[in-house]
Amino acid sequence: MQIAVLSGKGGTGKTTVSTNLAKLINVRYIDCDVEEPNGFIFLKPQDIKSKEVSIPVPYVDEDKCIHCKKCVDICQFNALVHTDRVILFEKLCHGCGACRAVCPTMAIVEKDRPIGKIETGYSDDMECLSGTLNVTEPMAGPIISKLKGMIDDKTTIIDCSPGSSCNVVKPLLGVDYAILVTEPTEFGLHDLKIAVELVRKMKIPFGVIINRMSQEDNATSKYCKDDNINIIGTIPFDRDIAVMYSKGELLIKDEKYKKMFTDIMSNIEEAIGCSL
Repeated sequence: MQIAVLSGKGGTGKTTVSTNLAKLINVRYIDCDVEEPNGFIFLKPQDIKSKEVSIPVPYVDEDKCIHCKKCVDICQFNALVHTDRVILFEKLCHGCGACRAVCPTMAIVEKDRPIGKIETGYSDDMECLSGTLNVTEPMAGPIISKLKGMIDDKTTIIDCSPGSSCNVVKPLLGVDYAILVTEPTEFGLHDLKIAVELVRKMKIPFGVIINRMSQEDNATSKYCKDDNINIIGTIPFDRDIAVMYSKGELLIKDEKYKKMFTDIMSNIEEAIGCSL
């Protein structure tokens, strides 16, 4: 069972939701928000092991190159240009290997270029994984794919990137249920609609959690009810929650908030038709 937690915009509380739910039911947690991972701040895993993530990029042997430009023509990402020699723009390269495949003189070899890392650890006996994209690197996809490749049959909660880009689509591939975290603001509602459109297009069953809820009657709640969207829980606009969050503490350490997340999990189990 894979459960993805996503949001149309940043700062809505998806990491709050995903870390607390994962810890509550003691399942694997994966932070796929590789550009700004912060799940480990709250889960505080121990015995962290780190593994570098690289992509293969081409290097041209000038002694073998006949300047036919086939490698330049085949590149769909404009990572190669030809002047008096072939020049590589490393950060445009997706490591697809097409240039190497079409080179008639085998002048191109591939070397690994590090773009980030994956960290694994344990919070008590709960497995935690997190990816981090190196600063200035533009492509998060390879790290997310590596993280997804580490998922087996165990129940996993996936903390996705904000938005609806390919960095969100990749973690959503193959998930069984999606939790959309939003807030009762105009910006929150605007981006929630985009996230709803995404999961519906991918045919993923989903429910919504409204964070920072101050009153029941709001535009976000009305939208969900009018569009027959299941609101699986709400989190109050509460100073105590903000204080705990600022200290890097899980909300389920407080019994009143633990009950709140227990109710949310019960609603999720009812929605998916099985216990977690």
